[in-house]
Amino acid sequence: MLTVDFTRFPLAPGDRVLDLGCGAGRHAFECYRRGARVVALDRNGEEIREVAKWFAAMKEAGEAPEGATATAMEGDALALPFPDDSFDVVIISEVMEHIPDDKGVLAEMVRVLKPGGRIAITVPRYGPEKVCWALSDAYHEVEGGHIRIYKAEQLLARMRGAGLRPYGTHHAHALHSPYWWIKCAVGVDNDQALPVRAYHKLLVWDIMKKPVATRAVERLLNPLIGKSFVAYATKPHLPSIDGDDTPAKAGRA
Repeated sequence: MLTVDFTRFPLAPGDRVLDLGCGAGRHAFECYRRGARVVALDRNGEEIREVAKWFAAMKEAGEAPEGATATAMEGDALALPFPDDSFDVVIISEVMEHIPDDKGVLAEMVRVLKPGGRIAITVPRYGPEKVCWALSDAYHEVEGGHIRIYKAEQLLARMRGAGLRPYGTHHAHALHSPYWWIKCAVGVDNDQALPVRAYHKLLVWDIMKKPVATRAVERLLNPLIGKSFVAYATKPHLPSIDGDDTPAKAGRA
């Protein structure tokens, strides 16, 4: 289940991609399939080991085109082990709401992104997330849980403040909002409750089968109750000495 829409976020074969806070690796796998040179990074060593196994399985099955590469590694989002201007693309999906120093994470992402590179950031949307917080303290008051709820303009302002230039936004996963509302209402750890089990089966069926009807319903509902807010931006080229927007020529300070 992808949150980033690659029709709005172009990815070219050979692009070097950082999936920051990759979790189970869903976006990293898609980038690998598209021919990118992918680095999937997360602080959770157990998840990284699983992602590495899936990368190996994908390579063995011939799921990635020639020239694509994939590496899974543990790391700290606030101290990325990469030189400046290392990546063409950075993706950070459903991560920033967990990190106290979100400005520091933004600064690190901008540092390792090449001028002209693209970044995709996804976070829980304010409205649906607010409902979850109202229904359940346990939903967010846990170690490693959500520590903030972003309003769209707040996130975009922070991106601009970090030197990024946003160019597009949308919402995703409307069908998932009611699922989390139900879980919060009956208890976030109560996976055996009948409404939770029934709705979960619906979501799994939808993800696996991608039926036209539910895809159409979700597209209609995304602007209203989409669970995720997605923002895309570029890192501008540095202005030249002359003050235009073209990259500075080699040999000029």
